[in-house]
Amino acid sequence: MTKASFSLLNEAPADRDAIDILHAETFGPGRFARTAFRLREGVPPIAELGLVARIDGRPVGSVRFTAISIGATPALLLGPLAVLPAHKNVGIGRALVRHGLDAAKGRAEAAVLLVGDLPYYSPLGFFRAPAGSITLPGPVDPARILVAPLHEGALEGLEGKVRSG
Repeated sequence: MTKASFSLLNEAPADRDAIDILHAETFGPGRFARTAFRLREGVPPIAELGLVARIDGRPVGSVRFTAISIGATPALLLGPLAVLPAHKNVGIGRALVRHGLDAAKGRAEAAVLLVGDLPYYSPLGFFRAPAGSITLPGPVDPARILVAPLHEGALEGLEGKVRSG
């Protein structure tokens, strides 16, 4: 599998069931207990930022973004980012994130937040949030709270409790 063998398209309403299956296969039933899932619960993802990676027309990866606030600052929550196990490690996940971030830069939100691994996300522009600066409404390893600016200076003074919407 090479990077050229997949395409990225905006998520369409017809993709919803396939993406639900993709999330179930990728994350299993434990996904419902995660703090990030709880933030997204009942809040629709931002339609124009949702992307699907396809191989031969079949969805093999997706990324979504949800509106949140960090303190008083409008932001986006990245996730879930999912790639079927058989298609991992060929650049699909990074391409989904990169294209999603590029699309988000034209919006009013200041930054994108996620809970993830710094070695994976730092090449995509994410930084570890300073300890104690951002709090989520559930258990999260503080070292995994990552943010990426969408505008120059967006991370300066970014702090507070994360809330949906």
